[in-house]
Amino acid sequence: MKYVVSWTNRETGNAENEAKRSLAVFSKWTPSQSSTFHQFVQRVDGEGGFAFVESDSPEDILRDISKFTPWIKYEVLPVVDMADGAAIGAEAIEYRDSIS
Repeated sequence: MKYVVSWTNRETGNAENEAKRSLAVFSKWTPSQSSTFHQFVQRVDGEGGFAFVESDSPEDILRDISKFTPWIKYEVLPVVDMADGAAIGAEAIEYRDSIS
């Protein structure tokens, strides 16, 4: 399954100390074996970013992001390739049109 993971920074008490701590934790982190992080991108405003991930285990996605929840708020969206989504959309239109 493919996911887009979006994150924004949480407001914390001492932003400088928390940023140092979160970077220290990130420097030691490795993703779960079942998860492939194809790309990490950071927003240019410094307020968050996105990751493009494949995994057969939603539990491992949770395991990966839970380590950072004191500093980061996540949104995890399962996605499909655009061609597959378009084909499913066409199939849905065909189904609705078949009903009089």
